[in-house]
Amino acid sequence: MQEKPISSLAGIPVLLAGIGAIAAAVFLLITHAVPPALAIPLIGASVFTIAGMYQVEPNQAAVLSLFGRYVGTVTTPGLRWNNPFFSKKKVSLRVRNFESGQLKVNDLEGSPIEIAAVIVWQVVDSAEAVYNVDDYESFVQIQSEAAVRAMAGSYPYDRDEESGKPSLRSHPQDISEHLMQQIQERLSDAGVRVIEARISHLAYAPEIANAMLQRQQASAIIAARSRIVEGAVGMVQMALSQLSEQNIVELDDERRAAMVSNLLTVLCADKATQPVVNTGSLY
Repeated sequence: MQEKPISSLAGIPVLLAGIGAIAAAVFLLITHAVPPALAIPLIGASVFTIAGMYQVEPNQAAVLSLFGRYVGTVTTPGLRWNNPFFSKKKVSLRVRNFESGQLKVNDLEGSPIEIAAVIVWQVVDSAEAVYNVDDYESFVQIQSEAAVRAMAGSYPYDRDEESGKPSLRSHPQDISEHLMQQIQERLSDAGVRVIEARISHLAYAPEIANAMLQRQQASAIIAARSRIVEGAVGMVQMALSQLSEQNIVELDDERRAAMVSNLLTVLCADKATQPVVNTGSLY
């Protein structure tokens, strides 16, 4: 069921006319100008007419139905009037957001993680929001949390350097787009548009947090060591090349190997090395 607009009358003129009709009927009744059989029905009709008035706030819609049949939606703000037999259901069209609770799920690799997301949404079809689901606000919250669970299970927590695939921690923009797409697919029947969806909390579950922290530290140390060794080899190669090109000293294979070993020790050591001064002959 899709939203369809319906016209409505301005409420203030109707209100003034109803109040005037009631005042005139009371005056005629008091002055005995007309019999009560005519004045009382006029008062009842005026009150019944005033009962058809309702208020629509900015960014709000009034969904009208007649005996269970959808009639239309009024979005014009202000005091409005329609058939008093119409029932009115107010729906907010404002942009709203909520943060899901911290959900405990397993990522693609089976590691337990904690994840939460912030969802920004808006009702764009009031008829679908009212008639397609029982409670569209509860529907949005439950379906959004279900989408967060499904999305978290399709990505690893951290990036694998070998595979290069996106992960929850390393590709937040891609994850947000995927999450928004999944939530929108679930909420399309409720007349809701998802404006933004992003992760607000992401962490390993407490029972494996220490182990995963140690693994991350080990990976960082290995990466740093690899970069140090790569740089040290380049510096040793440059040193030997310049010594040979400028004929500063000629080294045989044994002394070249010793020099390479000493340079790598100095460049790759964790702590400052202590130099040993050779005052004797090189040969």
